[in-house]
Amino acid sequence: MSHSPSAAPHFDSAFRARLFDLFSWRRDVRRFRAEPLPLGMLERFIEIACLAPSVGLSQPWRFVIVGDSGRRQAVMDNFESCNADALLSIRYAAPKLAGLREAPCHLAVFADHATVVGRGLGQRTMPETADYSTVRAVFSIWLAARAEGVGMGWVSILDPVIIGAILDVPRDWRFIGYFCLGYPQAEDDSPELERLGWEQRQPVGGCILRR
Repeated sequence: MSHSPSAAPHFDSAFRARLFDLFSWRRDVRRFRAEPLPLGMLERFIEIACLAPSVGLSQPWRFVIVGDSGRRQAVMDNFESCNADALLSIRYAAPKLAGLREAPCHLAVFADHATVVGRGLGQRTMPETADYSTVRAVFSIWLAARAEGVGMGWVSILDPVIIGAILDVPRDWRFIGYFCLGYPQAEDDSPELERLGWEQRQPVGGCILRR
């Protein structure tokens, strides 16, 4: 059966300007309001994530919606343990822990390294491309959430092995990240870590080489 392609949509300058605003206002949110997200919203964000490009069309992303209070507490306990071991600044750790406590939605994301979908195309020389593909899916959720006024925060100070055990996932799933989602307490066009004095955004020219 032949496939008849649809006409490509036209994205005008007004759309491109709004798209730039979306990228500019995407933030790593750490403080959330308690109100829940509308029913089905998180699942809809995951559907959008599954439109992301993936190496060999492998679609290796796996999403775990963490609703059990005991598992959430175990994740928070692991965060506190890992943060203590890392001896990180309380200015960084406290908002992250607050986000874990406040956010109505917790989402863990993994890359399935055992999937046969895609038949390994593009992964024999660079197997980490499965992880890169999954991160693309995560970023798609981030933008979709921001477009609807929902904040998203990445909690990275966690032990991947312990998180996998807490969530009881297959061993072939590689932990990519743990995310909090909810309506933010406040919004700003600059990163919170920049406002806290942790780091400053670097000029774009500093990350470009020409050969």
